[in-house]
Amino acid sequence: MHPIFLSCQAVFFDFDGVIADSTQVKIRALTTLFASYGTAVQEAVVRYHLDNGGMPRHEKIRHCFTAFAGQSLTEAELEQAGLTFSTLVLDEVVAAPLIAGARDTLERLKLADIPVFVVSGTPGDEMRLIVVRKTLAPYFAEVHGSPQDKPTIIADILTRRGFSSNRCLFIGDAMADYHAAMARGLHFLGIVPAGRNSIFPANVPTSPCVTLDW
Repeated sequence: MHPIFLSCQAVFFDFDGVIADSTQVKIRALTTLFASYGTAVQEAVVRYHLDNGGMPRHEKIRHCFTAFAGQSLTEAELEQAGLTFSTLVLDEVVAAPLIAGARDTLERLKLADIPVFVVSGTPGDEMRLIVVRKTLAPYFAEVHGSPQDKPTIIADILTRRGFSSNRCLFIGDAMADYHAAMARGLHFLGIVPAGRNSIFPANVPTSPCVTLDW
């Protein structure tokens, strides 16, 4: 076990690509959402999505419609696009397998009485429903998502719970996760699928699976 866990007060997790192996689910949903705009737009949207993991969903969808589809959405249209996306992904994310090591790590943290938090770019209500339907709710002290951004969510938890940031860990797979952790002074472990190059700075520890032994 990494030395940080000897004095760890809390662990923060992203969800897609960290707890659930659901990255391809989101790619398929975005491809469907932008199907009427053609292949070039779909490819640009997917590239943006992959380059900006962890961004709040509505912010990402708005940008993609504006930048790639040339559409400026009203708030009502943005809300409808978000609902459509949610319909496309919900059951598939619930059905998606867990990332290797995730359940074991959650079990070990629970046994060690270390509180665990979800900090996701998925809308909060949807994220909480997914956690319940995947029977993961007993592992988490709190589950959070957009519209609040990740640094804001982390800061709120640190303050309310009285945690010291340098005794907390964030486990994520996106630069948004890394930046959120650094902004709040947390330790960070990057999840990088086997065979892929790390997107994180060279000094950042990474693992292809969710583990306490890094």
